[in-house]
Amino acid sequence: MERRKPTTAQNDPSDLKKQTGEKQTKRPRKVSEYGKQLAEKQKVKEMYGLRERQFRKFFAQAVRKQEGGPGENLLSLLERRLDNTLYRLKLAVTREQARQIIVHGHVLVNAHRVASPSYLVSVNDVVSINPKVLEMKAFMEQAIEKRLKMGIKVPDWLELHKSEHKGTVLREPVRTDIQAAIEENLIVELYSK
Repeated sequence: MERRKPTTAQNDPSDLKKQTGEKQTKRPRKVSEYGKQLAEKQKVKEMYGLRERQFRKFFAQAVRKQEGGPGENLLSLLERRLDNTLYRLKLAVTREQARQIIVHGHVLVNAHRVASPSYLVSVNDVVSINPKVLEMKAFMEQAIEKRLKMGIKVPDWLELHKSEHKGTVLREPVRTDIQAAIEENLIVELYSK
């Protein structure tokens, strides 16, 4: 016959917590260097709405670029994506909405329809909303006019023509144009392993 232990207050305090259903508090674990690097990469991927394969492609392109460091080149490429450019021009409320507007064929680059959110804009490109879409009053009020009325500043590398619902790329974005707290050196270290 098996003997059971009596349940008294003399038992171990952790056992008592288990019995009463209280959670045991754990000490916070120290994040490793790899963990920090991975978290930074995931943050940037999520911010720009990319999948892993797309992100790797942009990183490889940034490394191949001759001038500048790979981290700065990566951020410049991500900023030049059409969905991000549309968002930065205040022609969409979120990057996700910008992506949807582009996929639906509502965006023109240099008067040509572009349906790929990952399209990279170049210097002197003119990004505009399709004139047929401008006639859709409800869509314009909910998707575009809403953000245009906000007091958000357009980055220096872009020029917005508010009344015409279009913008011009003045130059390639540099690191100082990106206000988000991103430590691109951690991403470079992660991929250089």
